[in-house]
Amino acid sequence: MTKRSVTAAEVSGKRVFLRVDLNVPLRDGQVDDDTRIRAAIPTITWLREHGARIILASHLGRPKGKVDDALRLAPVGARLAELIDAPVTVATDVVGPDATAKVNALQDGEIVLLENVRFEPGEEQNDPAFAQQLANLAELYVNDAFGAAHRAHASTEGIAHLLPSYLGLLMQREVDALSSVLTHPVPPFVAIIGGAKVSDKIQVLEHLVDKVSVLLIGGGMANTFLLATGHDIGRSLAEPDQVDRARRILETAQTSGVEIGLPIDVVVAENISDDEGVVVDIDNIGEKAVFDIGPDTARAYAEHIARAKTILWNGPLGVAENPAFANGTRDVAEAVAAAAGYTVIGGGDSIAAIERLGLADQIDHVSTGGGASLEFLEGKTLPGIAIIPEVDAEGSV
Repeated sequence: MTKRSVTAAEVSGKRVFLRVDLNVPLRDGQVDDDTRIRAAIPTITWLREHGARIILASHLGRPKGKVDDALRLAPVGARLAELIDAPVTVATDVVGPDATAKVNALQDGEIVLLENVRFEPGEEQNDPAFAQQLANLAELYVNDAFGAAHRAHASTEGIAHLLPSYLGLLMQREVDALSSVLTHPVPPFVAIIGGAKVSDKIQVLEHLVDKVSVLLIGGGMANTFLLATGHDIGRSLAEPDQVDRARRILETAQTSGVEIGLPIDVVVAENISDDEGVVVDIDNIGEKAVFDIGPDTARAYAEHIARAKTILWNGPLGVAENPAFANGTRDVAEAVAAAAGYTVIGGGDSIAAIERLGLADQIDHVSTGGGASLEFLEGKTLPGIAIIPEVDAEGSV
């Protein structure tokens, strides 16, 4: 998939509507984690250096079409200004008189940050009239908000019908990284899929099972697969209604020559809040509940990861927010970070684990989009990407 890139746009002196994902956590009126703001900086910098007049737009939280003073973007604009060491003018509305006046006053290389686009009911409704109001502010559109690319909203999809449209640098990097592992991975290709529920990841598993060399399963979802293979899982979280689909995945893997990795030992406890667990073989779970993969499983998974040329990881291997059940996720994170193969991580919990362990700089690509990366890995079309024109090898649309 080759989409038209911002690097192909003539932006000097033009008003560029740049949709970014600045949906960051706030605490006491300050940005608590600026990871997503930092991710947006390369495209902002490229546009500034090429003389664009930049109109930044983002959502923050879920105000549901109404103004919520706790979700205003002023603190985000202040943090962005610090990070790029340049002024960021913040409008007090989205398409109202303040935004219009500030956009009209822009000079080359300057930035205006519109107010939270989800303050407007037309945003999530992808209302054509609101999309037109957004388009009236600008001459070009650039979508760099991968975290919102799976939403067909006015600022992510509707506006792209109305202006010449391009992918930003972050969005292009996301598309390239995720496409590469799905369409031309270098074998052996190992996918590690975790998380609480099979139902949340079943479509990812179904989409990947005939593309990978090895599929390693952990987290609560592994319990459903253990059920499907005839194991007694005690009081562990599982989804009996997904057992048949789990069996079909196992059958597809066998037919396709794909090795499935399931836990051979686990960490069990009485409750999710317990301070410690006990390592048992999967045939000795008894009446307790499984909250993590065991050390033998982690070692076996790490051996697969070490041999891999392409590695995709999405989802924790246990209840990693409790230190007693975080060892499996830590061991896998360290194995992925140490691997010589090309590594891609998607999903908020996996990313949090990598960042908590200080290993993010050892990963080739850390996706910025939770739901968006999941849908991409399911093989779904993301509206915010699909609307951007494709180009041929010569760059023609």
